[in-house]
Amino acid sequence: MDNLSDTLKKLKITAVDRTEDSLEGCLDCLLQALAQNNMETSEKIQGSGILQLFASLLIPQSSCTAKVANIIAEVAKNEFMRIPCVDAGLISPLVQLLTSKDQEVLLQTGRALGNICYDSHEGRSAVDQAGGAQIVIDHLRSLCSITDPANEKLLTVFCGMLMNYSNENDSLQAQLINMGVIPTLVKLLGIHCQNAALTEMCLVAFGNLAELESSKEQFASTNIAEELVKLFKKQIEHDKREMIFEVLAPLAENDAIKLQLVEAGLVECLLEIVQQKVNSDKEDDIAELKTASDLMVLLLLGDESMQKLFEGGKGNVFQRVLSWIPSNNHQLQLAGALAIANFARNDGNCIHMVDNGIVENLMDLLDRHVEDGNVTVQHAALSALRNLAIPVVNKAKMLSAGVTEAVLKFLKSEMPPVQFKLLGTLRMLIDAQAEAAEQLGKNVKLVERLVEWCEAKDHAGVMGESNRLLSALIRHSKSKDVIKTIVQSGGIKHLVTMATSEHVIMQNEALVALALIAALELGTAEKDLESAKLVQILHRLLADERSAPEIKYNSMVLICALMGSESLHKEVQDLAFLDVVSKLRSHENKSVAQQASLTEQRLTVDS
Repeated sequence: MDNLSDTLKKLKITAVDRTEDSLEGCLDCLLQALAQNNMETSEKIQGSGILQLFASLLIPQSSCTAKVANIIAEVAKNEFMRIPCVDAGLISPLVQLLTSKDQEVLLQTGRALGNICYDSHEGRSAVDQAGGAQIVIDHLRSLCSITDPANEKLLTVFCGMLMNYSNENDSLQAQLINMGVIPTLVKLLGIHCQNAALTEMCLVAFGNLAELESSKEQFASTNIAEELVKLFKKQIEHDKREMIFEVLAPLAENDAIKLQLVEAGLVECLLEIVQQKVNSDKEDDIAELKTASDLMVLLLLGDESMQKLFEGGKGNVFQRVLSWIPSNNHQLQLAGALAIANFARNDGNCIHMVDNGIVENLMDLLDRHVEDGNVTVQHAALSALRNLAIPVVNKAKMLSAGVTEAVLKFLKSEMPPVQFKLLGTLRMLIDAQAEAAEQLGKNVKLVERLVEWCEAKDHAGVMGESNRLLSALIRHSKSKDVIKTIVQSGGIKHLVTMATSEHVIMQNEALVALALIAALELGTAEKDLESAKLVQILHRLLADERSAPEIKYNSMVLICALMGSESLHKEVQDLAFLDVVSKLRSHENKSVAQQASLTEQRLTVDS
């Protein structure tokens, strides 16, 4: 280290004299010291004040320039040296060196800038101001097609520099995207796929950029899907495949890229992985099985990619995914059920699947998870059943297959996601199915649970779905027995509250259910309607200019139905409804205006 102190003193003198031979000797000495103990040597360099001198040594025509840049690259490996490098004014001369024709100078300059930028806001900012990124991207473009080892090494350094420059910095990543870095990197990957280091660098860069929404369109206009699938097929090592997965997952969120990946044959690769890993208990294999099956489900979220893989229900992929459901592997059961839910996104597919016995497969799966079951599998299987129940022709078939009984087994679940899907499935099944709605509506256990869930303030989804199912039981059954069960279980107040929901569709469903209650069982529900302050709420809905036309219309229908109750009739009179209703006679919506005239007559006659 004493020797190092002498070298630093000598360097100060020779840096001013510019005697190249002795300067080169000093630089070699420094590089040697850095190789032996980088941190300690870097501290000495910082303490000596020599960094400021380096700026004057970074000149294109000097034979020592590459060594100076190399020293800067080595010291900048230490976090504590990055800001001093910026403060010493090294960024601007380094960026100017990027225009050099000397490959060694370019290599060491790229390393120096990349290391200064690593995790350093100041470093990135200085490189940004000096315009370094654009020059590096231009180099990548012009050198892209040259495949000799020295050039590939330089390309790898430049990719690494851009990565360090923009890592986890959205605005700098966006800048690179605007400069057109994506098509260049994709081209690099295609040409240099034999070079492991460069390939890895491209993958990490893609992983960073793919997180940004604005990158997806640019990626979609390249052949990235084809290149990644080609690369994926060659990989045997788990780590390498994992790297590719990390790029595929964010890219596959884009529908256009989903389709490109399907067309490039990614699905076949994923199915193969599943087949290879399904019986393994190695941690890596279990992780890869999960990643592959999750990605498969993600690809099915795109309408075009999903339809392409469905192939009218005859497709090999569809059949293979179907075989996951009876498997003993929870991850595959989950992926299989989620895949079915994704295939069940249009009526044609749903009808085909129900006709081909998928409902029975899903019910068997649910049966295996009733007691201490896997919550994610329960949730996925219920999601699939809910989607399959949407087409009108499927409802009766699913009801006669015993889906309601299978679903009701989960009524005791304490998991909100399962509760939410259970409610949605039942609501879909009873839509316009009077008999099923009546049967369920008279099920005291179910109705009591719904009333309990209507108060689940921590879970808005469960609360909303419970209210909607309560209303649906009345609307589709039009049954006095159902209404009595709901009144006895304390459900009326929730339907009244639902009429004030911020969602028009829910308000409407509540008002229609309440009108049926008033028409069929007013005597039974009278007290509950009174204590829930229904009349005041209806007055508010009619007076509020923001209420939708159908809300005003159904509120007036309900007012007329309530006139059969003495106590509610009195409340209506006390609140001067006539003023509000008469104003609605000139409403722009014809149905509202007509109903206002009818309601006004009724109020006038009964007053």
